[in-house]
Formats: sequence, C-alpha cells, structure tokens
Amino acid sequence: MRSGLSGVQRRKIRQERLANMPWTREEMCKIAAAEFKDGMYANLGIGMPTEVANFIPSHMNVTLHSENGLLGMGPFPAESEVDPDLINAGKQTVTALPDSSYFDSATSFAMIRGGHIDLAILGAMEVAENGDLANWMIPGKMVKGMGGAMDLVAGVKRIVVLMEHNNKSGEAKLLKKCKLPLTGVKVVNRVITELGIFDIGEGGMKLVKIAPGISVEEIKKRTEASFTPAIRDHIL
Repeated sequence: MRSGLSGVQRRKIRQERLANMPWTREEMCKIAAAEFKDGMYANLGIGMPTEVANFIPSHMNVTLHSENGLLGMGPFPAESEVDPDLINAGKQTVTALPDSSYFDSATSFAMIRGGHIDLAILGAMEVAENGDLANWMIPGKMVKGMGGAMDLVAGVKRIVVLMEHNNKSGEAKLLKKCKLPLTGVKVVNRVITELGIFDIGEGGMKLVKIAPGISVEEIKKRTEASFTPAIRDHIL
C-alpha cells in the first residue's frame, strides 16, 4: 500500500528520526575533540579514543604523545606511506611530523609521571560514580600487559573517558562501584557516551548534556551509578 505522504514529508520524518538518536561514534569523537586546547600535550587511548585525533581543529596545535616513545604523531598513513617500524602504543602504524621526537620508554613515562601531559582520552570497561576507573583487564581473560593506563590516570592533569554506555550484554558501565580490577581511584573527570556527558567531581556524578531525543529517564534505566541532572548549554 503506497503512503499518502509526499517526498518532502518523508524526508522531514527521516531527518527528525536522525535528530532524535544517540550520538554516533563520529559525533562522540567530535565532542571529545572539543577538550583540546591550543598548545596541549595529549595522550589518546586504544580504540575509539584514537579516532579523536581526526577531529583536532586545523588552527590548533596539539602534540600527541605515545607511551612507546613518540611525541608529535601525525595522521594515520595511506597504504603507500606505511612504515612498519613507526607505531603507536596500540601497535597501529602512524606517521611522524617534521617536529616529532623519539625517545625510550623511561623518558616517555617520565613525561607522564612528571605531570607534563595535559589531557588523556581513554576507553573504559567500567567507571564508578566517584570517578574510579577500570579499563585494563577482565579476570580470566588473557592480558598482554597493563600498558600505560595506570601511569596516565595518576600523572595526567585531566582524564576523559570515551566509551559506549552499556557493554555488549546490555549491562551498565557507569556503576556505583567498579567490579573489575581498578586502573585508578577517583581519577575520571568526564565521561562521554552515546547518550550523554557526565562530569565527576566533589559533588558526585552530574549529567551535563544529553544526546538529542534521549530522556533522563532512559539514561537512568541504563545506568547503575547515581547522578544528578545538571544540563547546561555550554559544558566546556
């Protein structure tokens, strides 16, 4: 049976549906990229956080740090530019910039532990309402190593978590208390998911922005952590 709606009406309905959906992965990365400030030194975790580099504003000078000893990473290489010896901490091939520098792991971690990195955007398996973070292992599963996450959350000035709101089983990842081994205690400043943005501080966890078409009630149903709605137009 043919719909009585005109083409214009159908397009309007599609646009409204798209406007009332959780943020896409790309939109989440763009939101996270708003954390950058000119002159920053930043570290991006494995997975979705790595993609945030694609949205650094062209007018902004942000120097990316990698735990394996590289300061000043360029964009991911085209197939013809791949150098298998030039990788980031996640074993992905990267490119270097004219002002890039290389050093050993001891120097790299001295930068982190010395408080010289301004921002880290990391993934997570769990975040507690007080800012505890679990993102390095699941008991019983093979772990290649803890990586640099524990040093990053202890030494970097601001920690932002970029993750999906629920795990593959539909369980909450924002919890009252983390169940997995901790990476750090009270270290997370902000969490960005496809449903909203949460700030964590002395007053606990606050929901400061919601994705279009998502309600506070829906977020509460998908969240174990207690949070206070504190929606505001400008959050950065």
